[in-house]
Formats: sequence, C-alpha cells, structure tokens
Amino acid sequence: MNFRRSRYRNTTTTDEGNPKKDKRPDWEKPIGPALGRGAPLVPVDSAGSRALMAVIAIMTFLAALCAGGAQIVASNSSEWRAAVSREVTIQVRPAPQRDIDADVQIATNLAAQYPGIKKAQAFTKEESERLLEPWLGTGLDFNDLPIPRLIVLELAGGAPPDFTNLRQQLQEQIPGTTLDDHALWMSRLSTMANTVIGVGIMLVVLVLGAVGLAVAFATRGTMAGNREVVEVLHLVGANDDFIAREFQRRFFKMSLKGSAMGAVAAIVMVLCFSLLSSIWRASATGEQLEALFGSFDFGWQGILAIIIVALIVSGITAVVSRATVRHFLTASN
Repeated sequence: MNFRRSRYRNTTTTDEGNPKKDKRPDWEKPIGPALGRGAPLVPVDSAGSRALMAVIAIMTFLAALCAGGAQIVASNSSEWRAAVSREVTIQVRPAPQRDIDADVQIATNLAAQYPGIKKAQAFTKEESERLLEPWLGTGLDFNDLPIPRLIVLELAGGAPPDFTNLRQQLQEQIPGTTLDDHALWMSRLSTMANTVIGVGIMLVVLVLGAVGLAVAFATRGTMAGNREVVEVLHLVGANDDFIAREFQRRFFKMSLKGSAMGAVAAIVMVLCFSLLSSIWRASATGEQLEALFGSFDFGWQGILAIIIVALIVSGITAVVSRATVRHFLTASN
C-alpha cells in the first residue's frame, strides 16, 4: 500500500484516502508549508489579503472624495466671501410721485463721493430686469412691476467706510432706499460652509475608523491561521517585537498598494468632474450653476488632500496591525 504525505502535520494519507496517524516524534514532524524556504510569514497573495486590499482601496476612495469635496467647498466659500466683502449694494425702490432715475443718480453721486468708496455703478432698468430672468423667465413685461434699481459700490482698500452714516444720508435724501453690506449673508454662508466642511471631516474620520476595524479583524484572522508558525518562531528565539514588525511590514505594503489605487481612482474622478464642469460652464445653465454653487476647480490643494488621506490610511493600517499582533501575542502568553 502506498502512502502520501498529507498537508496536515500529524497525518499521512493512504491510497484509499483514509488518514493514518504519523508515529514519528514531534521534532521530526514537518510544520506545514507556511514556513517553507523563502516563504513570507504573512501570506500576501491569499484571498483574504486581496479582499483586504480591495476594502482599503474602496475606503481610501470614499475618504478621498470626502476630503476633496470639503476642500472644494472651503475654497469656493473663501472666494465667495472675498468677492462679496469688496462690494456693497444700494437698493432704490420706486416710490409714488418720485422719479426713480433721478433718485438713482442722487444715490450714485452721494456714494461715489463718500470716503472709502472706490466706485459706484448703477444698473439700468434693462439690466435690473435681466437679473430676474433666471427666476421669472424671459419674454415678460416688467413695466407694471415695481422693480427696484441696484447700485453696486466697490470698496477701496484699507478700513471699511462708515456704513451707518452713509445709510442715514441715503434715507434722508431718498426715502425707502436701503444699503446692504452683505454681513448677514456672509455670516450664513460661512456657517453653511463650515457645516459642510465639518460633515466632510467627520465622514473621513468614520471611514478611517472603519479601515482600522477591518485591519484589526484581518490581522487577528491571519494570526489565528498562522498560530503554529508563531509558536515555532518563539521556539527558535523570535520575540514578540520581531513578529509584530513582520506583520506590520506586510500589512503596510499591502495598504500602500490599496490606498494608492483608491487615491488614483479618486483623483481621476474629480478631474473628470472638473473637465465636465469646464465644458458646462460655456452654457447659460452652467453659468447659473457656477453663480449659485461656485466653480468645480480641483487644484493642487485637493490632490494634496487626497494624497494625505492615502498616507493616513497606510499609517493607520501599520499601527493597528502592530497593536493587534502585540495584543494577540500577549493574550496567548
């Protein structure tokens, strides 16, 4: 009867497939294929390792998109506030028995001569009506509507002018005129932008936490599957630090590959969206969307944010795998 060596360390197998007890001493028995010559301590080509790499790539992709989106919102919000803070608007409403064109001219002359005002530009009746077209549509007759006239004031550099005094002078000369320094709008815009950025950062943190949990479970599973290897390494003199470093190095290399794939996918996606945004910008709808939500320009700050997220994922993987191995070895001892 012929015998074949089984993949298990303590048995052999006959031609009929029945296992037979290996009667050799323990020191003569093989320890399995895991510690073959040149074989790594932590298998990197197994199905579990490939699945973990895919999970890391997906998590990095999601975290990178959240970080990139938060960076775009922060950039657009800063541009909006910078543009709005340089302008002030005067609104002249039509009043009975008053010539609105004359009122607009008076307000424009008064604002242009006021200290701290660089330029005053009054919108014509046609320009004011054109501002309402995105909401009311085209082809409407605005003659019977009391459409107010706008005057845009461009501020000079340095200290802001005294808006309280200017507002009082406008009220004395042109009743019903209002001056808006956009402070309330900028405050609400800042609150909204900070909220979106905070939500984006929270999502990034949650995704990174999910990566840490996935790596911890994968590391424990790998340790459990290589328990005999760890025991043999202890017998030949390897300490816990050596084993932990070996696991950390293998998982770090694997996470670098996965996070790099996720980061590249995120960069490609945001660059595609940026290209589509530049194409849509040429249309009227694209101009309105850009006016409402800002541009989708993804500069080097966004790419840097994605790269930082990928590096953080790799670092979390290395730290969590090492800590998990040390905890597993301590509990086993």
